[in-house]
Amino acid sequence: MSASPFARRVRTLAALAGVVTLLGAASAHAQQQAIDPTWLSFNAAARTARFQLIAGLTGLNGALNFNGFADGGLTFVVPVGWQTEIFKNHDGMLPHSAEIITPRTPLPVQSVAPALDRAFTLKLDEGLVSEATDTMRFTAQPAGDYLIFCGVPGHGAAGMWIRFQVSASAKTPALR
Repeated sequence: MSASPFARRVRTLAALAGVVTLLGAASAHAQQQAIDPTWLSFNAAARTARFQLIAGLTGLNGALNFNGFADGGLTFVVPVGWQTEIFKNHDGMLPHSAEIITPRTPLPVQSVAPALDRAFTLKLDEGLVSEATDTMRFTAQPAGDYLIFCGVPGHGAAGMWIRFQVSASAKTPALR
């Protein structure tokens, strides 16, 4: 004896709800990406910091992420006045760029003037192709809170940004 159309719909909706719950749990787990300590290196005597900023490291947020983090889920802290270097596009499908901007609401939908001198990659609007690299080299000053933002139209506004803090009190760089 076959189930009624109503019973089949109820089972289908229940199965769909289970899939949505599992996807939500997987998404929450993806948001808790571990911080890899090899992403950051520094020389305290020379006051230099190097952060391996990796665009599209994971599939989180449709690969619109930096180092597997989106929507400000990672913070790179640098002491004020340190020389800083960052950026690489790992995404196999999409071009990406990076720039340091001042936080704002709403987020811009494309690149804007960088907040710090020389704190932007080449091809800011069109982005660098997969596995391409460019290094932003700049002095981390003045102290303040900033965003590392993808300038490719739509990417940053869709969550492709993390936090960047130039700290007057930090003694060494850190990822949090």
